Amino acid sequence: MQTARRTSDRGAEGEKYALRSDENEADFWGFAREAEGLFAPLPNEAGTRRVHLAGCSPQGGLGKSLDHVGSRRAVAGNAWFEFLDAEGATVGSYFVNDVTVVEVQPSALEPGLLDLTLTLWCHQALPGADRVWNLLHAGRINRTGIWHGLSAADRRAWLSVALWSRMYQRQGRADAPAGQVFALDGHRIVDIDSFYCAIGEAVNGPGGYFGWNLDALADCLRGGWGATTPFTLQWESSAEARAHLMDSRSPSANKAAVFDLLLEIFEERGVRVVLR
Repeated sequence: MQTARRTSDRGAEGEKYALRSDENEADFWGFAREAEGLFAPLPNEAGTRRVHLAGCSPQGGLGKSLDHVGSRRAVAGNAWFEFLDAEGATVGSYFVNDVTVVEVQPSALEPGLLDLTLTLWCHQALPGADRVWNLLHAGRINRTGIWHGLSAADRRAWLSVALWSRMYQRQGRADAPAGQVFALDGHRIVDIDSFYCAIGEAVNGPGGYFGWNLDALADCLRGGWGATTPFTLQWESSAEARAHLMDSRSPSANKAAVFDLLLEIFEERGVRVVLR
């Protein structure tokens, strides 16, 4: 079963997702208008997802799998699951393993399109991250502070999208030169994830990424992630942030102040922190 092919790999109006083979970048698998299930791990199978794609134009390796549902040849392979903005440009992606077609039917969205049900494996797509991708698609992550009202779980999802979209958002942009001054608002820092949300935004603007754990922060400070050391970080409301940045995973008698660990990392990487 085949559907109409397009030579362009840039999405048209209404297309929000695309698939591309990981083995061959030229092997483009087509678009989809809607997707359900990517952010819902199956019970007892954390990385396995059952994904329903609506309004698809499958081609390449995915298209070849359509006539083999129920057999081993229905496995299309590994791919990049791409998210598109309203103009059809890719704004982020996840790596997905063992994409397998389990059901095919004509789409009610438009004649000539198909609805596909796939199984795949992806541990990067966190529950709640779909809402952040939808904001990116609509171009609504266009000001600072959008993450302020998120719950703790949703802040983690926000950071995951910031990570997996950063290469597309920074495409063609050089790091800020050494000597820059970045302002970090500590008023909204209530836990370690909100710190990463805040510093990502301070360095790279709305939806920006600059680490989501201590090792990742240290990597970002080596360059290539938006800033060049040495630079100055003006940490506003730092005392308020310090009170929240305690590592609850440590034994209560030996609680480590994450705030102090952050200062150590900054000092080691040549960042001058001004506490205010």
